[in-house]
Amino acid sequence: MKNDGSPAEGGESTELLTSADVSRTIARIAHQIIEKTALDSDASRPVILLGIPSGGVPLAHRLAELIQKFTTVTVPVGTLDVTLYRDDLRHKPHRALQPTTIPRGGIDGAVVVLVDDVLFSGRTIRAALDALRDIGRAEEVQLAVLVDRGHRQLPIRADYVGKNIPTSRSEDVVCLLEELDNKDSVILIRPDESAEHTNSSGTDASSSNTRASEHVRD
Repeated sequence: MKNDGSPAEGGESTELLTSADVSRTIARIAHQIIEKTALDSDASRPVILLGIPSGGVPLAHRLAELIQKFTTVTVPVGTLDVTLYRDDLRHKPHRALQPTTIPRGGIDGAVVVLVDDVLFSGRTIRAALDALRDIGRAEEVQLAVLVDRGHRQLPIRADYVGKNIPTSRSEDVVCLLEELDNKDSVILIRPDESAEHTNSSGTDASSSNTRASEHVRD
């Protein structure tokens, strides 16, 4: 979701990846996808990149552009909205529905690489797998993420990880992307100690940090 790119209020922020770091990291993931899927060989299988809104979509397009640059192979890119497949719809609000766009020919028999910005609890990816099941039968499903911040609640692991960032549950990892935020950056936000306590209105002040929550994936 687009935002002004400013750090979250009420917390200490540290930039973990600069714009140059993000570019190098995405390029490395592209090379890894090429190697693992044998895209540059005669033995390659059809590969499709599906970005999970919002951050995964521009990442998927960048990966496809880099793969074409490195191999001249054109990899189809689509979008997979998983909102209605989440198991926590009743417990917290979610962004508006985004369109799901599947490349012509569908996913049957293809290697589908799901692309997201941050891997956290694994629930978003579980929802993505459920969504894929209703779309077709991929030969293989892989996962590429820019950041893995740990704290998995489901047995899900990424095939391609840009950076592993150890975090506490009270911290936020914010991925800013040029296409959505006018800059590339990965920021770690530590909560203000005062925000961890219930405020006078009876609500948890840390939960009101809408700036960070727009970018926190799970």
